[in-house]
This record gives sequence, structure tokens and C-alpha cells, in this order.
Amino acid sequence: MTSFLNLNVQLDHFDGINFTRWKGKLFFLLTVLKIAYVLDPKLEPLSEPKEDDSEELKTARKKRGDDEIMCRGDILNTLSDRLYDLYNSIESPVKIWNALECKYKTEKEGTDKFLILKFLEFVIIDTKSVLDQIHELQVIVTKLRELKVEISESFQVGAIIAKLSQSWNGYRKKLLHRRDDISLEELQKHLRIEEETKSRDSKNKNVDSSKVKVAEASKFSKNFKVNNDKKFKKSGNGQKKFSGNCFFCGKKGHR
Repeated sequence: MTSFLNLNVQLDHFDGINFTRWKGKLFFLLTVLKIAYVLDPKLEPLSEPKEDDSEELKTARKKRGDDEIMCRGDILNTLSDRLYDLYNSIESPVKIWNALECKYKTEKEGTDKFLILKFLEFVIIDTKSVLDQIHELQVIVTKLRELKVEISESFQVGAIIAKLSQSWNGYRKKLLHRRDDISLEELQKHLRIEEETKSRDSKNKNVDSSKVKVAEASKFSKNFKVNNDKKFKKSGNGQKKFSGNCFFCGKKGHR
């Protein structure tokens, strides 16, 4: 018999969070192992063993039993210790699967309202990558789709444009004045190019600003030296004598 261990696969243990994601990954692996069929609610049960059963039926019955044992073990092994202890007493993999689905599908009631609110209140900020934030927004859209709440692509495009920060106002106007429709993929492409351009312009501006500051500092230092030198005159022994006013008493000839 083949298990996850033979496939060298390690799923994160499910502990009641992101049930849909866990269920999808687990079911895919069970399908690869060719044992997911035992979870099919339409699967017809095999008849009770009889003395005159054919070898074919005996083989099918044994395979079904082995697959159910393997499926049950793989489901339990992907649960956290807390959930493992809770469902370990259930012998049937179908009953474990249905119990988990019933519990965590029920707990998702009302989640659609929370996610809709989260989508509407989502704001794109300047301190993070625009594309990373768009990805976060699309994750919310995906979760809403799982709850049968559909958001069209054109609505997503309009929402993203509206959620751009004030620093994007000029580019937002440019996008809004386009006559042709723009896809979600095209919008992300345009935003990526614009973000890279803004980042490059910002770096060049900082470099130019640094050069100006260095030049000003150099000019100030030179002027300071020239002005100070004018306040000194050579004495008889060849040393420079200060000819300006004293910094403390205001009199000439000493400091």
C-alpha cells in the first residue's frame, strides 16, 4: 500500500483554519494515491462475504478494505493532535471526512459578510509593493468565490484603481480616461512598470539631492576658510596674527 510517506509528501497539520485549502490539498493527494474514491458518497457498498464469492469479488473486497484503512490513516495524520484525538475513535474515513466538512463548513456561515467588508475597506498603501497588495486583495476575492460570492473582473479592476493611494492620483486619472477596457492582468502589468519607474526616479532624485548637498557643503567650507584667512595677517616672526574682532570681548588683535 502507498501512503504520503512513500510519496515523501508533508502537509501542514489542519487545526481548524483554512479548511477549504486543507481539504483541496488532501483530496488531490488521495487522488494521486488512487484511494479518494472511498470518500465518494455515491460509492456502492460491496455485498457481505459469502462462501461462494468469486476470487474477483474477494480481491475487490480486500482492496476496498485496504484503501479505506489507508485513507483513514492519511486523513488522521494530517490533523493536529487536538483534532486527531477528537476524530480517532471514528472508524470510517467517510464519516471522518463528513464530520470535518459539516463542522467547518458550518463555521464559515457569516464569513462572506466579513470578507466583503474586508474587501471594501482594503486600502493600497505606499510602504508595500502594489503587486503584493493586489495579490492580497485577490486572495480575498478567491475566498469570496468559494462562498459563492462572485466579483467580476471589471469590478476588481475598478476597485484596485479606486484603492490606489494619493501618490498614484496622476496615474489613476490616466487609467480612468482610457476608452478601452483593461483586464486584470494588463492592469497589474501597467502598475508594475509604473511602480518600477517611480522607484527609479526616486533613487535618481535622491542621488541628485546628495550631490547638491555635497557641493553646497564644499562651497561653504571653502568660503569659511577664505573669510577666516582674511582675518589673519603675518606678524614679524612670520606667524599669522589675527586681525579680526575677538569672539568673546569684541576687541581686535586677539581671540
